Amino acid sequence: MLFSWSQKTSIYPTFSHSSISPPLPILPFIPSILVYIFTTTFLDKIKKKKKKRKTPNFIVSTSSKFPNFNNSEKNPPTAMDAGGNAPVNSTTGGTVGVQIQQQQQSSSRRLPDFLQSVNLKYVKLGYHYLISHLFTLFIVPLMIVILIEASQLNPDDIRQLWLHLQYNLVSVIICSAFLVFGSTAYIMTRPRPVYLVDYSCYQAPDELKAPYDSFMEHSRLTGDFDESSLEFQRKILERSGLGDETYVPEAMHFIPPRPSMQAAREEAEQVMFGALDNLFANTNVKPKDIGILVVNCSLFNPTPSLSAMIVNKYKLRGNIRSFNLGGMGCSAGVIAVDLAKDMLLVHRNTYAVVVSMENITQNWYFGNKKSMLIPNCLFRVGGAAVLLSNKSVDRRRAKYRLVHVVRTHRGSDDKAFRCVYQEQDDAGKTGVSLSKDLMAIAGGALKTNITTLGPLVLPISEQLLFFTTLVLKKLFKKNIKPYIPDFKLAFDHFCIHAGGRAVIDELEKNLQLLPEHVEASRMTLHRFGNTSSSSIWYELAYTEAKGRIRRGQRIWQIAFGSGFKCNSAVWQALRHVKPSRNGPWEDCIDRYPVQVVS
Repeated sequence: MLFSWSQKTSIYPTFSHSSISPPLPILPFIPSILVYIFTTTFLDKIKKKKKKRKTPNFIVSTSSKFPNFNNSEKNPPTAMDAGGNAPVNSTTGGTVGVQIQQQQQSSSRRLPDFLQSVNLKYVKLGYHYLISHLFTLFIVPLMIVILIEASQLNPDDIRQLWLHLQYNLVSVIICSAFLVFGSTAYIMTRPRPVYLVDYSCYQAPDELKAPYDSFMEHSRLTGDFDESSLEFQRKILERSGLGDETYVPEAMHFIPPRPSMQAAREEAEQVMFGALDNLFANTNVKPKDIGILVVNCSLFNPTPSLSAMIVNKYKLRGNIRSFNLGGMGCSAGVIAVDLAKDMLLVHRNTYAVVVSMENITQNWYFGNKKSMLIPNCLFRVGGAAVLLSNKSVDRRRAKYRLVHVVRTHRGSDDKAFRCVYQEQDDAGKTGVSLSKDLMAIAGGALKTNITTLGPLVLPISEQLLFFTTLVLKKLFKKNIKPYIPDFKLAFDHFCIHAGGRAVIDELEKNLQLLPEHVEASRMTLHRFGNTSSSSIWYELAYTEAKGRIRRGQRIWQIAFGSGFKCNSAVWQALRHVKPSRNGPWEDCIDRYPVQVVS
């Protein structure tokens, strides 16, 4: 039953035995055949070795030449104790009397003090590496064994395997069909990647800057605030972390201020169109190519909507899918990205633009209620425009790929619902009131959010440590401190919403971050203030301007907003990211970071 390949390039073998008809083409079955070769050959080798190796009867002599390891009195085995300080007798559990006395022993015999020479954080990193690469460490030796066994096949083995496959053609076809069906189903159902091509942050003109002294003098001259309110604003500003180069709307620079619908529209147009003009110029994308538009602004929702203003300005196409999100607070930027992502998963081969901003002109508070004066001191002019794409060709020029979006809503709780609340004071003046429970509520929302996000991003080692401490505490009622996962192992950069210095301080403490991890948030708060939902993009721009983002690194954007909501977005850099032209930090990055006065 020998066969030989014909000289022509054909996928059909020519058989010398007339009783065997040519089989079906084998190319579609190659994956199944390879799996079959490796498994059957490996099993056959094991069977042959078992047949050749007949185990003789033998008597184990007690007088072996090998040392008797059961004799604990002579040369007992030792093992390190839990603290790594000294060897421990594995039989008796006692500590062997080996101590290092530096003044009595020579330096040639001195053992290193491991507690001083080894930093425990490297032990943790090694443990993290081992667990994270457990699958690789298992599969590589297995593949090596399979390749070695396959290399030992001789022509007779291959001939026998070929004949075996001929008479089991139905099994091969079924296996191949399953492989083809499974691969097709995976390719068709896997989520399409969403790329962040570029983004642009709006930078207001210098004449809109509001230094500390000018802000306080202007507040005094308006005549709307009493001395107690002025003193309260002064203390808030001193502790806020804001610098002297933040921006307030043009209407607020007049005495008295001139808030009006027209002035609010002008502020919105300046912010949105300024960011979009720069975005289109940097990406060379035509406005007509935009298929999805999402705009979010919490406190200013005119008719026609802000998204309609953009459609009218840039003459976007008639079948564009536009959305306008209002009243969703400072976390609405992540919500807008999530909505754009969902739309891009449905509509193929298109672009999505997300515009995040806040409008201050008509939302400045002119009363004397303390809880409603805080937004006056923190919120400043700003906005960002983001270009997303699901086109495969954009991967080469895109900056990031969207990995995860996790949203948490605590609106079912009354305290959380009212902790950031727009209302009128006793004098009938409208403003946004911030509750004293804001930080506690934000902490609870953050806990819920990272509980959901953790399993998606944390390495297995961190999840095992967290689960182990949780089990020990719950089942055995042990007084064990809860293990806080190390998110520094999951993310390389952090963009924490610059809502205020207290927010940044609390997240730095609770997530056990280092000062460099919150540097972008503190510097954004100092340079631009709280720009609401767009602050996370100013922070990302700061990290890019510092040249710190490398290919493969992950960025965590986390924002809080009214409702109460905590939302997270995870991005992965596709290349070494450089700052875009006309970025918000282009003229001042060399002056940062600065020392923020407490």
